[in-house]
Amino acid sequence: MIRSSRLFTVALVAGLGLAGCGGGSSSATSSGGAAGSVVLGSLVQPTSYAANGAGWANEALLQQAVYDSLLHADPDGKIVPWLATEWSWNDTKTVLTLKLRTDVTFTDGTKFDADAAAQNLLRFRDGTAPNKSFLAAMTDAKAVDAGTLQITLKEPDPALLTYLTQAAGLMESPKHFGAADEKTNPVGTGPYVLDTGKTVVGSSYVYTANPNYFAKDKQHWKNLTIKVISTPATEVNAIKGGQIDGMNVIDSSTVAQIKGAGYTVVDHELDWSGLAIFDRGGKLVPALKEPKVRQAISYAVDRAGMLKAAAQGNGTVTSSVFPTYSPGFDPAVDQYYTYDAAKAKQLLAEAGYPSFTMTLPQVTGFGQVQNDLLKQYLGAVGITVKYVTVPVNNIITDLLAGKYPAANFQLQEDPTAWQEANFLLTTNATFNPFKVADPTVDGLVKTIQTGSDAEAAAATKELNKYVTEQGFMAPYYRLKGFWAQNGKISAHPQVGNATPYLYNITPAKG
Repeated sequence: MIRSSRLFTVALVAGLGLAGCGGGSSSATSSGGAAGSVVLGSLVQPTSYAANGAGWANEALLQQAVYDSLLHADPDGKIVPWLATEWSWNDTKTVLTLKLRTDVTFTDGTKFDADAAAQNLLRFRDGTAPNKSFLAAMTDAKAVDAGTLQITLKEPDPALLTYLTQAAGLMESPKHFGAADEKTNPVGTGPYVLDTGKTVVGSSYVYTANPNYFAKDKQHWKNLTIKVISTPATEVNAIKGGQIDGMNVIDSSTVAQIKGAGYTVVDHELDWSGLAIFDRGGKLVPALKEPKVRQAISYAVDRAGMLKAAAQGNGTVTSSVFPTYSPGFDPAVDQYYTYDAAKAKQLLAEAGYPSFTMTLPQVTGFGQVQNDLLKQYLGAVGITVKYVTVPVNNIITDLLAGKYPAANFQLQEDPTAWQEANFLLTTNATFNPFKVADPTVDGLVKTIQTGSDAEAAAATKELNKYVTEQGFMAPYYRLKGFWAQNGKISAHPQVGNATPYLYNITPAKG
């Protein structure tokens, strides 16, 4: 299967190996405070250790080791205070005022204040980070006084608080801006300091506890090592050798081996997998303009069979692109489509397209079972699927350029409906390459953007129902991700993120 740009590119990182793998962690201390050492695995290395170039998702552990964000997110996605202790919006939701801690310093001794925060925000918006567009609506950030930060937006952004818990909210010392080693030697306020002498860039990142960290209760370890492990085989070998204490499982087919090595596996649902239908305007395939045709595709697929064969049962069958934690989640919508080939044929006939052909992309070595099953299911109702093999480095570019009408895909479920809609559904959404407009969608999303919490929740529920019934996408299942850990640590999965957050990876209780 093909993954979204956020996850797919990450999954293809290769050649980093497991150089520098030493022994695993020491036992946790039992006397309170930080434990001894912990070794975690990471699928990726940092995109950059300059805060204005930082990535997130699989990079979260690496960035959170050295940087604090303005706000935190609980494992369930609830926004909670951090460097910012309280916040409020103006009546139009275009000005956000945050009160900041006044007892925090960067590891170079510089004091953290509202001016430093404002500089970081503006620099991130104008920088090179993969998600710099998260601050595209921000027109200004300024210090009202040393402890008060004001962010001004050109239009409301319901996801801004969430963004401030992620890379957009990372705080770097302004004195380090533009330094020759900025991209490899971070200077933040975070719980750890990178030991550049022991670190092997691209392989093993070694950290020591920040002695002046303001939140000792979140500084769980005296020493932290994050090793880059990019293939299932090296991950399994590292686990069997006791070289890491915890890491996301790269390939779910290795779960049995990992459990056999004595590790506990914690699962969580992060993405939906299915047929992403891009050409809803019928530019390449006229039939796809008809809602009944798109509905027929969803009825034609045996989701339970697809889940069992293509994902070893590691997931939950769904008809919706919205996650269970969304205010728009509705169990009836979630299970809207059943496997009904006869109904699929009927809908195709009613739409005037009893048979047609679609040319879809495939990448060698990715999701072949899913591709084969889709071809079989759709062929049985009159839709011929032809595949074109696309080089892995071209697939995202080709899809976003509108070269294909649809694709088997794995796409993220975002923490907020605003993010989900602008990623997938609105006229200018990232994964709406044909820019197909739908007034109903855009109207509901506008309510999500500008309405009260109750109005936004109601609009989200209506949006979920509408796009599911209209067959915007054809999800098969929500895919489980897995985090493996030994008996020394305990981690809580993070809603909407590929890995747990570092402050929620703690020593296991006796």
